[in-house]
Amino acid sequence: MALPDWIVTSLVAASFFCFLCLFFRYRRTTLAFFRKPLNRIMARTEKPLFRIAYTLYTRTRLGYMYYKRQMRKARENYPAGHSTTHPMELNGIKIIPVSVLSDNYSYLIIDTASSVAVAVDPADPQTVQAVLEEEGVMLEAILCTHKHWDHSGGNKGLKRLHSSCHVYGSAADNIPGLTHPLSHRDTVNVGRLHFKALFTPGHTVGHMIYLLDGPAVGSPSSLFSGDLVFLSGCGRMFEGSATTMLSSLDTVGSLSDDTLLWPGHEYAEDNLLFAAEVEPHNAARENKYQWVLQQRGQKLCSSPSTIGEEKQYNPFLRSHSAELHQALGIQQFLDEDWTQFRARVLEELRKRKDLFNRK
Repeated sequence: MALPDWIVTSLVAASFFCFLCLFFRYRRTTLAFFRKPLNRIMARTEKPLFRIAYTLYTRTRLGYMYYKRQMRKARENYPAGHSTTHPMELNGIKIIPVSVLSDNYSYLIIDTASSVAVAVDPADPQTVQAVLEEEGVMLEAILCTHKHWDHSGGNKGLKRLHSSCHVYGSAADNIPGLTHPLSHRDTVNVGRLHFKALFTPGHTVGHMIYLLDGPAVGSPSSLFSGDLVFLSGCGRMFEGSATTMLSSLDTVGSLSDDTLLWPGHEYAEDNLLFAAEVEPHNAARENKYQWVLQQRGQKLCSSPSTIGEEKQYNPFLRSHSAELHQALGIQQFLDEDWTQFRARVLEELRKRKDLFNRK
């Protein structure tokens, strides 16, 4: 005989309540027991649990709500920003890293002669607007590297405050507030600021990076790399294969060595620790690590580095290195072409880094 619905409902509710009580009573033991298997699941972007969470973050309002919560917490925890940043002046062009959220950087690039500005990935519109007002400049354009809320979340808010501002990015990436879709090698010009958009999928399907033309004003170029390349690191391959990501990283590697690298996150210390695991005898890495320790000990921003530096110690830009192959214990198969082999090296590096993050 079937039980009445109210009894079934009561039993389910009571069971769930008991589960919660037991979980919170023994939460440390429970979390310790499940931590390693859960970490391994979440470290692999192809695993079902991760894909579900990622889809919720990128395609539903839950992701936006999570971003808003993270922004509120960051404002409470870091009222002056997670890091102290200093502007860089390059012959009338001023680059200001803006510390936002818990470890992100937005950037304001200002043409000081005409008092116009471009923002890159303005994740916290309130913080970015405060810097705009402090500098007394007009926001003319937003360059968005990709759709993730911690890079695109402030687009619409700033657009409302600056009606003439255009929002640029890839149409493939569903960027909030996008007004001007860009393709590979399209240019954006604001005053004396001349940017070239470079299509670099892998982290997301429409990820773009932006190269500020330095020689036009007699200075090095600047690369705003979003989540493609960090100091001694690269972004996770959420929406692309290792081959796709390798092609995007090669785009960065083809730039001149004096190009300044302005990444989207403050990951330098952790990235250099990982690099030490795969290339422990890399002297350039050790020198950079000691410098970063000094910077981070004072909560100072570690950007910019240069592309030339990154080629020396960033393992994700060194998939061609025989020393790295030996350290990873990877050899090229007889029937494997060079690009396929390098993609396999990159994939192995990324897997190891994902697990390293969760030790």
